[in-house]
Amino acid sequence: MSDGEAQRRKLAATLTRGSRSKRPGLVLLDEPLTGLHPDDVQRLVDTFDAILDEGSTVIIAEHDLHVAAAADWVIDLGPGSGDTGGRVCGEGTPETVAATDGPTAHYLSRLVALYPSSA
Repeated sequence: MSDGEAQRRKLAATLTRGSRSKRPGLVLLDEPLTGLHPDDVQRLVDTFDAILDEGSTVIIAEHDLHVAAAADWVIDLGPGSGDTGGRVCGEGTPETVAATDGPTAHYLSRLVALYPSSA
């Protein structure tokens, strides 16, 4: 099973538990979109929105910029990888991060216009 598949299985288990308990919770995922077709990515984003609508919190570590552009809050880490990374280069709404000089800003700025502001 790939890491992405494992993350989606974790999400399904969380959804099942949540629907029984009716209590808000925390869903923490690491790269759950790995290997998905863009149509399936949208289905998963719709699922995240449903979880948020029920009062739970969703935190995702993800490289997919379309997901970042649709997020409520983005934390851009960098500026590089390994020893040159791990510092916060920007945080806030996607529009705020897109306006910084962080490593993701240039790419994110092209996409924020496609998604309505969630702030």
